Amino acid sequence: MVATSQTSASLLENQMEPIPVINQPTTTTAVGGKIHVRLTQGFYQNLRRLVSGTLLFLFFGLAWVEVDGQPWLMFDFDQHRINLFGTQFSWFDLPLMAGLMIAGTALLFLVAVGWGRLWCGFACPQSIWSWLFIRIEQITEGRASIRRKSDGQPLKGNRLSRRIIKHVLWVLLATATAVTFTGYFVPMRDLVTNMFSLELSVFSTFWIIMMAALTYVNGGLVREKVCFHMCPYSRFQGVMFDQDTRTVTYDVARGEPRHHKSQAATDTKGDCIDCGLCVQVCPTGIDIRNGLQYECIDCAACIDACDAVMVKTGRETGLIGFRSENQIVNQPSPLWRPRLLTYMLVMFSATAAVMYGFTQRTEILVEIRRDRQQLLQQQDDGTVCNLYRIKVESFTGTHEAINVAVKADFNIDVNGQQQIAANEMNLWLPYRICSSDRYLKGNLPLQFDVNNGSAQESKKTVFMTVAKR
Repeated sequence: MVATSQTSASLLENQMEPIPVINQPTTTTAVGGKIHVRLTQGFYQNLRRLVSGTLLFLFFGLAWVEVDGQPWLMFDFDQHRINLFGTQFSWFDLPLMAGLMIAGTALLFLVAVGWGRLWCGFACPQSIWSWLFIRIEQITEGRASIRRKSDGQPLKGNRLSRRIIKHVLWVLLATATAVTFTGYFVPMRDLVTNMFSLELSVFSTFWIIMMAALTYVNGGLVREKVCFHMCPYSRFQGVMFDQDTRTVTYDVARGEPRHHKSQAATDTKGDCIDCGLCVQVCPTGIDIRNGLQYECIDCAACIDACDAVMVKTGRETGLIGFRSENQIVNQPSPLWRPRLLTYMLVMFSATAAVMYGFTQRTEILVEIRRDRQQLLQQQDDGTVCNLYRIKVESFTGTHEAINVAVKADFNIDVNGQQQIAANEMNLWLPYRICSSDRYLKGNLPLQFDVNNGSAQESKKTVFMTVAKR
């Protein structure tokens, strides 16, 4: 029995294959819970900076753009209108904005299924501003290695002055961000003028202070913790992954087992020299060699750092790269698959619906309210009068007066303004319509026609009479 057991054990041992051992990272960038990010260069970082630079230029620049004296993009709460691409929209056009949000969400899901958290690493405002704050930190306090060594030491002398300069620059950046953000709700030029003249409204002051504080805290103090604990995208994004999703991945088969960069490479060693640069450049402080982690934002900083090391050591690049699970095991991995095509269809459909909605929107908005306290008035001579309140808004971008006309299939007398001045728009104006026709009964159709020469709109209502017995 003993001989049989030994024979079975030896056969089982011969069938076993060695499992690559993934070593723990030898380098950490965290000191006292703070991650000191090392900046790197490379293809993906240049691409990320191009994308983020473009978005920053649009964010800070579009708030100043005006078309025919009107902001190109602004959400005006006071006037209850939206200036979009130089065209004015009313709050009644908000379904079009919802359509744009649906299209944007479909695009976000499309990117997530195809390339993982590419949005987080390349275009998310939290990531963009975090990198800006990190850049300021490096300019004022030195490289990551210097900051890491000086952490915990007393603040005095040159180090104290550098720290003060850093926070001053952080506050200036946060304030500029807050002012620009508020400029999308209040005319930017008026906002800046009122700032320098100390005549800011309570609304503007509140938003500037709040947004500046949020930008300063999120970009300068908490950074990656927003991604870890506050952002819901990292949580539900994991369920959108599949085996064909391209995401930042470490090639275990090629890289393991690791050897120190001072050791000579052998056939039994992997390509990873355990330099730790992939950890040092990670803005979330993770080690991608430990596998896919929800903290990874796919910024590809580790790819550029690793590729640079591979080039210096004479090895092939791509030890860390954008790969799917199927690509890692050399299985077919199509990029375009039904899920991606479905999201693309939703995105194009929503975009087409919004574009169609733009062509069907009205440039003049008419609202009619009846006097609910007195539906009608009957005079001694039999004349019946109805009271209305009308509000007209123009979204043509012009300040021309609005002409008002009333149409009916019976004789009427109209008491009210035939022309509404530009300063009277958005006001509820009274109209009294009477009819002396004694043979009328029931609710009769009535139509208000308004126009300003370049656009016109009609609104139907009813004229109430005394029912005949």
